[in-house]
Formats: sequence, C-alpha cells, structure tokens
Amino acid sequence: MGLTRKILKTGRVAEPAARAGEVLPKAAGLSGSVQVRHVDAGSCNGCEIEIGQAFSPVYDAERHGARLVASPRHADVLTVTGPVTVNMAGPLRKTFEAMPEPRIVVAIGDCAKDCGMFAAGHGVTGPVSDVVPVDVHVAGCPPEPARIVAALRGLTGR
Repeated sequence: MGLTRKILKTGRVAEPAARAGEVLPKAAGLSGSVQVRHVDAGSCNGCEIEIGQAFSPVYDAERHGARLVASPRHADVLTVTGPVTVNMAGPLRKTFEAMPEPRIVVAIGDCAKDCGMFAAGHGVTGPVSDVVPVDVHVAGCPPEPARIVAALRGLTGR
C-alpha cells in the first residue's frame, strides 16, 4: 500500500516537452501522427542510444505522435544515422523507395550530415544527402534526445 500511495502522490515523472521544431510543410497531411522507420547507415551507435532514449518513458516521443515501426511500407518518416557506408547505400535506397509518399527523411547526428570523423574513410560513400534526399537534420554528436523529439514534433505538429 505504501508504494501505491507514493506513486499516486508523485504522479507522472517525465522530462518537460521540448519546444517543437518548425512544422515541415511536407508533413501537413500526416494528421499529427508519424510512423518512423530507422536505418543505421554506418554510425558508431551513439545516435541509436539517443533515439532509444527519445522513445523511452522519460522523453516519450510517442506522446507527441511519433511511433517506431518495423517496415518501411508502414513508415512516413525515415530516420538515418551515421555516414552511409558502401555496404549500406543500396539498402538505404531500397528502404527509401519502399516508403509510401510523402516520404520524409530525417538525418540524425553530425555524421549523417557531413560524415563527421568518418569523412574520407575507405568504406564511406558519403553523407545521407548523397544517397537519399534529406528534409530535416538534427545536429549533434550525438544529439540529445530532446532535440530528436523536437524534430519529430516538427513533423507531427504536436
């Protein structure tokens, strides 16, 4: 009984909602809800840890209308992390092409924008924008979960 009383007294504990990013006009028809497919194109996994935190109970991206899905055929948004490696260029393109219109691509992290410390690596094709068109970029190495949630809120408008 003591634990239940404490839970009721404390209430919900979560980070305050980050200020929403600018609403992307391309996302206007998504009705305040987006299905997100993630692709790791060759990152160090720092950004994946932050994406995991963005969807954790603390930051709770789902309360703002963003939900992770397993299939690109169900996705409205493609999040990509890391520089695109030679082996991932084809799968990234195929994932993008499998998505229904309108397709929105969010490049997460500095490596996705300009390859970061992996630039000129022998196994690196280039930044995400060299393989698929990027609509939104979330800066940081790795970006904080609040920034990722703010970018997704810019797509949901919530």
